[in-house]
Amino acid sequence: MAVENVEKPAEGRILIKNIGLLLTGDLAAPLAESECLLIENGVIVGFKSEPAAMVIDAHGAAVAPGLIDSHCHPVFGDWTPRQNQLGWIEMTVNGGVTSFISAGEVHLPGRPKDAEGVKALAVVARRCYQNFRPLGAKVIAGAPVVEKDFDHSFFESLKALGIRHIGEIGLGSVYRGPDAARVTGWCRALGIETIMHCGGPSIAGSHHVTAEDILEAQPDVVSHINGGPTANPLADIRLLCREAKGALEIVHNGNEKAALVALEAALELGRLADLLIGTDAPAGSGVQPNGMLRMVTLLASLGGLDPAKAWCCASGNVAKRRGLAQGILAPGRPADLIFIDRPEGSEGKDVLEAMTVGNIPGIGGVMIDGTMRCGRSRATPPAARVPRQGGA
Repeated sequence: MAVENVEKPAEGRILIKNIGLLLTGDLAAPLAESECLLIENGVIVGFKSEPAAMVIDAHGAAVAPGLIDSHCHPVFGDWTPRQNQLGWIEMTVNGGVTSFISAGEVHLPGRPKDAEGVKALAVVARRCYQNFRPLGAKVIAGAPVVEKDFDHSFFESLKALGIRHIGEIGLGSVYRGPDAARVTGWCRALGIETIMHCGGPSIAGSHHVTAEDILEAQPDVVSHINGGPTANPLADIRLLCREAKGALEIVHNGNEKAALVALEAALELGRLADLLIGTDAPAGSGVQPNGMLRMVTLLASLGGLDPAKAWCCASGNVAKRRGLAQGILAPGRPADLIFIDRPEGSEGKDVLEAMTVGNIPGIGGVMIDGTMRCGRSRATPPAARVPRQGGA
């Protein structure tokens, strides 16, 4: 018997007050001038104070949109065969990630590579995570990895099945420019998002994808432009930032120097809105509950980027480029947010100053669709200030 999705937005009105900093996730206005946030039935109503059934006192902590991991590899449940580890999604929610976008369910042992098997895996993964949300996480799964012998009808059938994006081009037998361009052309005409591996092989069976391959194919997202984990030459990364039309994604499971080169190039070219952050987890480097926080902090500290703007690269930028409602704190958007502050013992008066000197935020609470999913994080250092909730 099928299990119905029991996850529903919280009912009623919630007021968050005494917010120290309000990060919006929107690069156009990354900070909001408000100490209050009003939520109703799991959706943000506005930046105002009105009577509510539940009041959460932020006690001066910052409120920010939950992070969206633009690049991960789930399989089924909250288990990864890559590391044979349970609970990695739940722990990553403790690391501030409220949404995960699959780049392909490639770590499944015995993963099928024929057209029907690939479609079946994508449909099952997508539907399973619609019904199962570890600690409330939104896992956008079902990203089929395409092979050379898949014809146009395969992609038409994906569209009919509701598949919204394919897995990384380059993890299957399609990886050279001409083959990849054929796939991206078909998908673009059908409204299916394409993402493409960038850099050296990640696991046995994957391929080295060059800047030339990517520029010929012009995917919607250049996946891990800083390598996953091995980066292409730094000059090629700058070339992609200039000439690739798709979003420029950097990941934790990549080359950190190359990530900073991509940031520098994106800033010079006025393409910061195209810069996205992911983890590429689970990967050979392990499961990374704080991977998104570490990447945001890397950009703010070693990269010199305004930390509120760095946060946008891991939230609102992903939402806008990948078609999601969450990731921005604004009226009409889902109340997917986290309470953050400087970690205890950190230099700086608030979380943004702490990030500037290289300290990852401490998380005091995670809310998804208006429901508090956890209090003090089990993954981060303790936040200096944490929220408290009570009645009206």
